[in-house]
Amino acid sequence: MTTFTLRFTATPRGARLARRLASQQMDAWGWPYGGTANDTVELIVAELAANAVTHGRVPGRDAELRLCRQDGENGVRIEVSDTRGERLPVVRDAGSEEDGGRGLVLVGALAKEWGVTDRPGAPGKTVWAVVGTGVPLASREGQ
Repeated sequence: MTTFTLRFTATPRGARLARRLASQQMDAWGWPYGGTANDTVELIVAELAANAVTHGRVPGRDAELRLCRQDGENGVRIEVSDTRGERLPVVRDAGSEEDGGRGLVLVGALAKEWGVTDRPGAPGKTVWAVVGTGVPLASREGQ
């Protein structure tokens, strides 16, 4: 398993950085920009990072992104951690009259599975999702 880890400020700018660097890392691992796997991971990271900086922010504390390449399973595990363990994500009914709050419905639709765990070794929580990616392009070219 290969891992990419990034601590980012719990701000909208930090969330954008996490999304962009996740896409760049996927490209470096062989899933190119504009491909289904890269776009899916980028969208899920964008949603989880936005949630972390909106609902999990504690002033002066960073959030963290981890991408774990699961080579034998042709997948990527996405983890976004924040320091607000008492504020768990809520999946809202798509028929609700509220303007936002449906991003986790997208995460559930795109990911093979997702969930929330306590943050290991630190206060807070980790929201994670597993994306099936198929074989990276770099591996296909070497065959």
